[in-house]
Amino acid sequence: MKNNLFQFITLLLITIVHKGIAQQANVNLDYNPQKDTEGLIPFSAPLNSPEVHDDQTVTFRLKAPKAQDVKLAGGALLMWLGRGNEQVPFVKGEDGIWTLTVGPIRPDMYAYHFNVDGMQITDPSNTYAAFTAMPPYSQLIVHGDGPAYYDAKNVPHGNVARHVYHSEVTEGEREMYVYTPPGYDPKKTYPVLYLTGGSGELPSNWIYDGRVNFIMDNLLAENKAMPMLIAITNNQVVHRNHPQHAELTFDVFEKELRNHVIPLVDQNYSTVKSPNGRALSGLSMGGRHSMFIGFRSLDLFANFGILSAGDTEAETSLREFLNDPNINDQVDYLFVGQGTEEAKGFFGARVKSLIEALENHQIEHEYYVGGHGGHDWSTWRHLLYEKFLPNLWEKNQ
Repeated sequence: MKNNLFQFITLLLITIVHKGIAQQANVNLDYNPQKDTEGLIPFSAPLNSPEVHDDQTVTFRLKAPKAQDVKLAGGALLMWLGRGNEQVPFVKGEDGIWTLTVGPIRPDMYAYHFNVDGMQITDPSNTYAAFTAMPPYSQLIVHGDGPAYYDAKNVPHGNVARHVYHSEVTEGEREMYVYTPPGYDPKKTYPVLYLTGGSGELPSNWIYDGRVNFIMDNLLAENKAMPMLIAITNNQVVHRNHPQHAELTFDVFEKELRNHVIPLVDQNYSTVKSPNGRALSGLSMGGRHSMFIGFRSLDLFANFGILSAGDTEAETSLREFLNDPNINDQVDYLFVGQGTEEAKGFFGARVKSLIEALENHQIEHEYYVGGHGGHDWSTWRHLLYEKFLPNLWEKNQ
């Protein structure tokens, strides 16, 4: 009897191990980390939240017996729930635990907060949180039937190296990340994509929120993209709330690129050291950096990715670039993209103005609106995977 019981427990444990340990165990890079497969709560957490079910409904929980009002907040998540900016109230139980079940929600990654008596907090039971140049937020990972295009799959993986260097431009120590593709060979030369974030983003956000390294790994495994280096640089060079941010940021970041970022990459990696082998891309504020720095730096870059960015006075602010009669000979690839939902609002108007200016001056470009997201990481991951990375360097092939 004891032997049979021992065998049963052993078999149960083996089954659990082979199924993978989830519910935020952080053992594997699971595609479904917030599914409760073991009836356990995250280490040191008060309870299980969020819990993502296979029908794509999600249950949030918060232990706050003295709270008077608890709501779910988060732009992209509320948009998907059809709430606009209206936060969703929880229900308080007799045990002091507040509970909310929503959905089904389309599989993707979403940022969210809790609003507790008017104070914004992260989910204290969720081990998946993002740190940025802004206050942190929690991440909801709604899984589908298997790994998504941005998940870690059983394919060859590249490496991501963190470089810390001294900048004479910003007068301090700074960081950047460099992705090298699987099988990187220093005897070969590789084109380089210089990738930047938006307002309040740090280089690490392109790794943990953008999943750019996994996206690139998966594209290479699918033979949909050309091997490249991706240098993710910090484009926060002036305090975002500085009253002269818009006036200062472009000149300062251009100096950072020229004096430190590009030399560091070229010295440490085997790169194509010409404009045709360099691309500059970014989201939101990073997209504007790519426009206003990249378009005037054709001695450095011949490829551009403008993600969720534009300019309502493009005809005036980009006059030199737009009126250059040889511009189509100098630019290999110009991509402009945005999300389906954001195209309907403020950001969509800015992008539309840029597209109209490019069309008026007959400048070759690719314009794409797609995905189901707004001005958020769902859109930027989609744009990279669906269009920008696969089409980058086509002229080099």
